Parts: sequence; structure tokens; C-alpha cells
Amino acid sequence: MAHVITDNCVMCGSCADVCPVGAIHTADTESQYFVNPDECIDCGACEGACSTEAIMSADDLDADQVHFIEKNAEFFG
Repeated sequence: MAHVITDNCVMCGSCADVCPVGAIHTADTESQYFVNPDECIDCGACEGACSTEAIMSADDLDADQVHFIEKNAEFFG
């Protein structure tokens, strides 16, 4: 997975709007958006569009945020 959305997400949808491959989704029952690890092309457009800095490269996650890699993948599993 190239990029991950963390709990800083405020559900604005700006990341989903700029994703060129449509890899970012959510559901009515969720409190954040998620990046599909099988569709993300690591372009970084979502990271730049996020005003709350909720999106980052999986390689740049702090130790206390690593669980978001699994959380994002599970949404699509």
C-alpha cells in the first residue's frame, strides 16, 4: 500500500475527488475514507489534497499509526 488514511480524516472527500484511479472510498457507516491498496498508484495527489494531513505514505507512519495500514486494507477485504 502506498498511501494510508488515518483517523485525522474529517470526511470532506477532497482526497477521493482528486484520486486519478478512484482508489479512495467510504461507506455511510464509516467515520473516515480508506485507500484501496490494490488500486493506489502512489501518485500522492490525495496527500496534497488533504487539509487535515490525514493521508501519508505507509512508509512514513509513526509506530502508533501503523495499524491504519491494516484498517484501510480491511475495508476492501
